[in-house]
Amino acid sequence: MPKFIRAYFTAALAMALAAFMAGTVLAQSKGTSKIICWKDKSGKVIGCGDKVPPEYEDAATKELDRSGMTRKTTETAEEQAKRAAQDKALATQKAEEKKLLDEQRRRDSALLNTYASEKEIDQRRDREVQVVEAQITQLRVSHTNATNRHKDALSRIAAAEKTKKPPSDALKGEAEDAAADMAKLEHNIASKNKDVEDIRARYAQTKQRYMDLQKGSAQAAAPSAPAKK
Repeated sequence: MPKFIRAYFTAALAMALAAFMAGTVLAQSKGTSKIICWKDKSGKVIGCGDKVPPEYEDAATKELDRSGMTRKTTETAEEQAKRAAQDKALATQKAEEKKLLDEQRRRDSALLNTYASEKEIDQRRDREVQVVEAQITQLRVSHTNATNRHKDALSRIAAAEKTKKPPSDALKGEAEDAAADMAKLEHNIASKNKDVEDIRARYAQTKQRYMDLQKGSAQAAAPSAPAKK
């Protein structure tokens, strides 16, 4: 083979090999290179490049590959702080819900261990009501006495006025003290009546919860019916 033909083929082969290697490098470069786009505070993309400029380091970014596919996104510092606050609030809420649930379970367990039947709940309610009603009876007796003292003081004041003699300060004081005692006792009686209502309402809730728990326990303990063949 002539030397010039051999040289031509050698040069052509070298050029083909170089082109192949260049194409491979370029393909690898395209596969691994990335483009980063940064946004302003409104979320609008305002620039793209190989890296984020220093003045936009705290901005939200979107990382793309050479084919335009999104590979990674980041939030602004403000968005990150907001998300962290939301996560913290959610964690606090969940912890509080767990605490309430644990407390309810503790109360339910104590309720089931305290009473053996609904009748026992009624009996305990009635005992507490009786104690308060006895206190109300005593207060009413004291109120009657204060009312009688007040009437007596007013009667003596009226008698003194008929004789055109001014009632003494001591007599006026008796009437005022009796009136004050009446008002105080009336307030205490109303408060005790409210206590009776509260006791009845509380035990009604306790009894309903007990019934619900007993029903749930019975359902849980009941064996499932065998499947029909």
